[in-house]
Order: sequence, then C-alpha cells, then structure tokens
Amino acid sequence: MRRAELIRYLVLAAQREGNRRLSGELRELGLTPSQAEVLRILGDHEPLTLSGLGALLVCESGTNPSRLVDRLVEAGLVARITALDDRRRVELTLTEAGRERESAVRSVEERLYGAIDSAFAGIDAEPVIELLRRLSAGSPSGVALSERIRANDDLASAGARTEVTP
Repeated sequence: MRRAELIRYLVLAAQREGNRRLSGELRELGLTPSQAEVLRILGDHEPLTLSGLGALLVCESGTNPSRLVDRLVEAGLVARITALDDRRRVELTLTEAGRERESAVRSVEERLYGAIDSAFAGIDAEPVIELLRRLSAGSPSGVALSERIRANDDLASAGARTEVTP
C-alpha cells in the first residue's frame, strides 16, 4: 500500500471512530454531531447571523445551515432574534435550554479530546497537524476551520472564553 493511500485510510478510520464515539454520547443528549457543533459555535460566538454561523461550520461548510438551525429552534435550544440595529437581520442565540445542552456537549467533547490527547502521549503532534492542515487547505471545510480558528483567536485577544487552538 502506498503511503498516500495509507494516510487516506488512516484519516478516514480515525474520523469514523471519532464520529462513532461522539455520535454515541451525543445521541444520549438528543443531538447529532452537526447540531452539537452549532451549539458550541453559538456558545463561543453568539449572537451570529445564519451566514456568520455558516462560515464557522465545518460539518456543513459551503451550505446553508438553515434546516439545521430550524431543528434547533424547534427543539427550543436556539432563538432567532431580530437585530436591534437592522430589522432585516436575524441573529441566533442560545436559549437557556440551549446553554445547558451546550455545556453538556462541551463535556462530551472534553472526553473525546482526552482520548485524542492520550493517543498523542510521547508523540509530537505538530507534524500531524501540519499534514492535516495541508490536506484540508482551500477546501470548504478547511476554510471554515480557518475562520473558526481566527474567530477563537479574536476572542482570546479580547480576553473572552476560548479554547487553545493549534
């Protein structure tokens, strides 16, 4: 098997295993991974417009996340609020129930990240991160992730709550 093929399948296997673990725990919260991503983004960056949210979504990059948001609004986790400065602009925020669920999602993610951190014990993660960045550069998901990293860096600069980014 050539190296590129091995890398392709190792990335695919790792992604599927991570999604399997994540989906299992999120199912107990009544959420899909995509819905959980929306809650986490809003938890870190609310209020956001639909297009602002879409620019930060890796799960649905390049598409309109309106159906995803519609389901979260119907579930009482996200609210649509008309912007005070422009009645044509609708902003998305978490409801109180949404904040509670976002906190639970954060805990699920921390457990997954702990498993990933354990797998990297004694290994320099930087070459892996660089490879994955190169593989995703310029793709819709790669662009969305770059936007999210930039937005988190902006929050960190402003002294707001944020996670460490690679």
